[in-house]
Amino acid sequence: MKCAIITGASKGIGKATAIKFAQNYYNLGLVSRSENLLSELKKEIESKYNVKVEIYSADVSDYKRAEEIVDDFYKKFNRIDVLVNNAGITDDKFLLRMIESDWDNVISVNLKSVFNYSKFTSKYMLKQKFGVIINISSVSGIIGNAGQTSYSASKSAIIAFTKSLAKELGSRNIRVNVVAPGFISTEMTQKLPDEIKNNYLNRIPLKRFGTPEEVANVVYFLASDEASYINGQVIVVDGGMI
Repeated sequence: MKCAIITGASKGIGKATAIKFAQNYYNLGLVSRSENLLSELKKEIESKYNVKVEIYSADVSDYKRAEEIVDDFYKKFNRIDVLVNNAGITDDKFLLRMIESDWDNVISVNLKSVFNYSKFTSKYMLKQKFGVIINISSVSGIIGNAGQTSYSASKSAIIAFTKSLAKELGSRNIRVNVVAPGFISTEMTQKLPDEIKNNYLNRIPLKRFGTPEEVANVVYFLASDEASYINGQVIVVDGGMI
């Protein structure tokens, strides 16, 4: 049975991705700060699907903790087929109102976590001579967005990181790609003011917001053999917004 590690798995896109992989018979390692939400998701998945779920409560920016989690998961399942780096936060404010800790926190959670988990899983993928890494970026990392200098910078850096890592690992049968969602209905986006939501909606040709499940479908496709010749690419899931 194949195995996947998913960060930021307790809700939103991460939760939808976990369920999608469970539906396709993947054992899972789910990482999030919220142990309670992870426990609920573990019960939900294991009650519906014949898979095993390991949960890890962690700050994804913690380098040592990332190593411990990946090592523990590999020892239990003896393989890591897929890594989905989904964990992310936003702290929207204009640059002049931003303090150093605001910047550092977003960059650390959104970008350093990708480095942490990619580094430690790729060690085992190189040993296996196969694997897939999928990093969740954002259209904000492609076009930028006022009030999101830290978020956009982190998401743009994920794209450059992915393209570089794809070149490093491709010869060892390890693919690395990006999914860049647009406006997706999650707890994070639902907190935005209605004015901002309506502004986004007016820019989307499909005239609706995306769902976490629609993003999860693309993530699963990239992890599958159907996408075996896709490497170092950015797949935008935004209803045509950009």
